[in-house]
Amino acid sequence: MFIIGLTGGIASGKSTVAGMLSAKGALVICADQISREVVEPGRPAWRELVEWLGREILQEDGTIDRARLGQIVFHDPAARRKLNAIVHPRVGEEIAARTERLRRENPGAVLVYDIPLLIEAGMQDLTDLVLLVYVTPEVQLKRLQERDGLSREEALARIRSQMPLEKKRQYARVIIDNSGTLEETARQVDRFWENLQVELQGRQ
Repeated sequence: MFIIGLTGGIASGKSTVAGMLSAKGALVICADQISREVVEPGRPAWRELVEWLGREILQEDGTIDRARLGQIVFHDPAARRKLNAIVHPRVGEEIAARTERLRRENPGAVLVYDIPLLIEAGMQDLTDLVLLVYVTPEVQLKRLQERDGLSREEALARIRSQMPLEKKRQYARVIIDNSGTLEETARQVDRFWENLQVELQGRQ
């Protein structure tokens, strides 16, 4: 199995690139999806969040109010660290379990870890290749404001809460520049996939 660590910043287009790789036959494990699953009502991380922040963090149906939680942690580094300490270990355990299952079922597969905090969590060493989805700061800010309906200040606060994309570049073996059109991104993904197939054939 060949594992690609797909990372980037908020609103850089990681999910778009993950979808393109999936369409080519890659298997994808999405950390954001798992992070939502581990805080579903009744699960250990959900109980810890309610004990910490009270039931006002819940929506009427009992699920975590992610918008409210985001407001709390984006402006409070200590709260963000505590949230990460609750959620990240569970996400890591689930990623490991799914990886082992997929490795048994499909040992020759290409597996994509779609993990925004891949490098911050030190998980790049669990991959064979780090692929960074890059966008210029201007494009990132504009897309985040449009996607989440945020003011410029709110969007900047969220971007600044993450490792800068420029710093992530030094960890990446491959960079996909998603600052332009979808077609331009797709061409880069096509080229990457073709090169990867050649590399994998050479390993056999």
